[in-house]
Amino acid sequence: MKPRIVAYGRVREKARNKLSEKYEVSHFNDGEDLSNEAFKKAINEASAFIVGELEVGQELLDHAPLLKVVSNVSVGYDNLDIDELTKRGIAATNTPGVLNETTADAVFGLLLAAARRIPELDQYVKRGEWKGLLPEEKFGIDVHHKTLGIIGMGRIGEAIAKRAHFGFDMNILYHNRSRKPGLENKFNAEYCSLDKLLEESDHVCLMTPLTPETHHLMGAEQFKRMKKSAVFVNGSRGLTVDEGALVDALQKGEIRAAALDVFQEEPVSPDHPLLHMGHVITTPHLGSATAETEDRMSMLAAENADAVLEGMRPPNLINKNVFSH
Repeated sequence: MKPRIVAYGRVREKARNKLSEKYEVSHFNDGEDLSNEAFKKAINEASAFIVGELEVGQELLDHAPLLKVVSNVSVGYDNLDIDELTKRGIAATNTPGVLNETTADAVFGLLLAAARRIPELDQYVKRGEWKGLLPEEKFGIDVHHKTLGIIGMGRIGEAIAKRAHFGFDMNILYHNRSRKPGLENKFNAEYCSLDKLLEESDHVCLMTPLTPETHHLMGAEQFKRMKKSAVFVNGSRGLTVDEGALVDALQKGEIRAAALDVFQEEPVSPDHPLLHMGHVITTPHLGSATAETEDRMSMLAAENADAVLEGMRPPNLINKNVFSH
C-alpha cells in the first residue's frame, strides 16, 4: 500500500499530480479541520502533511501517529509548532528562495503605490472628480533618490534592496539580527540601529520573520520616531505590527501613509479602521501570489516531503536536529 500524503489548501494541482505517481494523495480545502471526519481519517493515515496556513500543533499531531514530515508551502512557518514537531521526531520544512523575487516585486509595488497615491487617484478619476490639473493636495512623494529603511534583511529584503539601489538610486539603511558586509558593498547599504533607521528613512519596509522578539516590533514608540512624511510598508507578518498603534499614528499624522499586505487576523475584518483610510493601501497577502511562483512553491514543498519519506534529508529542513545524516 502506498504511503498517504495529505495536501491542504494552496498546494497546487501540478505538485499533487507529481506526488500521485508514488503516493496516495488526499487534498482538502482551506477551512477543513478535525471536525471533518474525512480529514481526520486522512490525517490519521498520513505519512506527510503538505500545508499552507493551517495551525499544526499538539491537537492535530495527536491525530497523526504516522506523520514523518510537515511541509509548509511558505517561507514563514509561524503556523507550525516547531518544538512539538521536533519532540515527536517529525521533520518540518518550508519553501525559501523560490518566492523572493515575486514577493519583492509586490512589496516594492506597494511602496510605489502608497508614495504616489496610485489607488487613491485611480478612484479619483473613476469617480469623475478629475476636472483639470491635479491639485497639489493630491500630490504624492518621490521614491527615487530617497532613503529606504529595510527591517529584516533576509533574501526578500535583499531583493527589495536590489530594486531600490539599481532601479531607483535609493540610499539603503538596514536593521537585521546580523550585519551583512557583502550586501553593504553591493548596494551601498548602511547597517544601523532600528531607531536610526526609523528616524532617517523616507520609506520603511518591514520584512522580518515573526518571532517572540519581533512580535509588535513596530508600535507606538517606533511610529513616533518616523518622519511625518514617511511611508510604512509591511510585507512580513501581521503580528510584527501593533495595528492599534499604526491606526493611531496614521490618524494623528505621525506618518504619511501605509501599505499592508499582512494583518493580525486574516482575512482582515471589513470593519477594521485601516480599511477605511484613504492613505492606507491594503492587499490580501498577495506577496507570492502568481501562478508561476505558487507552482514552484508547491513543487518544492512536494520535494521536501518526498525526500523525508525516502529517508533523505530534505533540502529545506527547519528543525535540523531531527536528521542526524
